[in-house]
Amino acid sequence: MVRISSQQIFSGGINRMQDINSDLVKTQQQISTGKKVNKPSDDPVAAARILKLDQNLSRVETYQRNADLANNRLKQEESALSSAIDIIQRVRELTVQAGNGSLSANDRKSISSELKERLGQLADVANTRDASGEYIFSGFQGGSPAFVKEDGAWTYNGDEGQRVLEIDDGVTVPISDHGKGIFGSAPAAVSVKETTSANGFISGLSLKNEGAFKAAFQPSLPDDLTVTVGAGNSVSVEDKDGNPMVTTPTNPVVGDSFEVAGIEMALKDAVAGETFTIGINDKQSIFSTIETLITGLDNVSKGTPKGNAEYDALISESLANLDNGQESILQKQTELGGRMNAVESTSAFLEDSALYTKEIRSQLQDVDYAEAISNLSFQSFVLQAAQQSFAQISRLSLFDRL
Repeated sequence: MVRISSQQIFSGGINRMQDINSDLVKTQQQISTGKKVNKPSDDPVAAARILKLDQNLSRVETYQRNADLANNRLKQEESALSSAIDIIQRVRELTVQAGNGSLSANDRKSISSELKERLGQLADVANTRDASGEYIFSGFQGGSPAFVKEDGAWTYNGDEGQRVLEIDDGVTVPISDHGKGIFGSAPAAVSVKETTSANGFISGLSLKNEGAFKAAFQPSLPDDLTVTVGAGNSVSVEDKDGNPMVTTPTNPVVGDSFEVAGIEMALKDAVAGETFTIGINDKQSIFSTIETLITGLDNVSKGTPKGNAEYDALISESLANLDNGQESILQKQTELGGRMNAVESTSAFLEDSALYTKEIRSQLQDVDYAEAISNLSFQSFVLQAAQQSFAQISRLSLFDRL
């Protein structure tokens, strides 16, 4: 025979009601928070998986922010380069106009004035800032303007750094390009760099045969040709190492037009012993090209064969340099397009990954309201019944039977 004391009856009843009430409170918390796992003890396995999913989602969201930042920076750079191309195209149109031999001095000055305005616009584009106020074309020196005007000429003021941003595990994308590579390192036109001649000049200097030119010179390396006037007004050409170059026709003389390595030219008014150095594969700044053109228009000296030849050479070289500068920017735009495509595809992948992660987390964490409300009603009923039963049992006494 087992004896049950009154204290055991009271303790058992209270413990039972506390357990039921605890379950009721847990269900109420699930309904109020919308989560069926509010602490690790609710479901240790699910809690561990939810924690890992939260960490993964946080990582994905960080990469999504980086991808958005990269996309915005690349779009801003692409927009700036489009503006630069428009400006260069207008400068080219003005250069073509300046090549009209019927222009007066005032006409050339008017063209020069607009070129100065366009040059300032190009500098403003090259000094574009991002939303945080940093100059996008200054490399790592974002706090300093990319181009500054020193002694009347625009010069590059940044470094050659390129910023990159990680947009996924092991996936990085460059988000900047330094202005020196875009605006200051375009291929220069073949031109006369220096001469020892007082009155002589080279006329009609131009690249006629691209294939012969590329075969004779390495496109990535600067090179020079030295044109020398010898006895009997003979003309010879040597490369930078002093090796003789083949000319067509052979053995040209002053006044004759000839071709060497795809380059056509003719020496005028030169005498024996004089030399002309022609630059090959040099680099030029678009700013310096426009500045040289402006100077030439302001100080043009025409009326003599040499003056006419120098002016024609200025126009020809300026057009070639502007075309090369524009091509350099177009190539950078193409590169930017590839980067933006990579960012877009990565962003789509991250979005899908985030959606999948949220779905898995929802299955583990989110409460089923219909089930929870049903449980709450049942638990409330059980608690109420337990309380009523305990109240009845607690009033029982052997004295009631006496």
